[in-house]
Amino acid sequence: MERKQSELTVITKAKDLCSYVMTVTQKSPKHFRYTFVNKLQNLALSVIENLFRANDVYVSNQDIPAQKERLGFQRAAMTDLKLLGYMAMLSMEQECILPKQYEQIARQVTDCQNLLGAWMNSDRRRLQP
Repeated sequence: MERKQSELTVITKAKDLCSYVMTVTQKSPKHFRYTFVNKLQNLALSVIENLFRANDVYVSNQDIPAQKERLGFQRAAMTDLKLLGYMAMLSMEQECILPKQYEQIARQVTDCQNLLGAWMNSDRRRLQP
């Protein structure tokens, strides 16, 4: 996947995670299609959506509502990542995905959480009065 020069690393990693989730879930047993598969795919897409929304909010020291809006999208993405990790674990336990697939998803989720946390901390430090 080609990366744009200006794209945040967390967004690139989230795209990779989403792509992996889509690939893995296509091979899942059919009887999981409307439970685990649907949930995993929707959460992966939601992470990317919230990251894009957060990145599109222009923030400055004086614009408190914009800061809160961006933080809200960042927190929503973080929650979706936590849920995605849990749903992946549950999917593995129910044999919807393989243990190796779960490990890869968990690793990618952790990478995204760390990058997102760093972005949130950077915003907090940069926008302090």
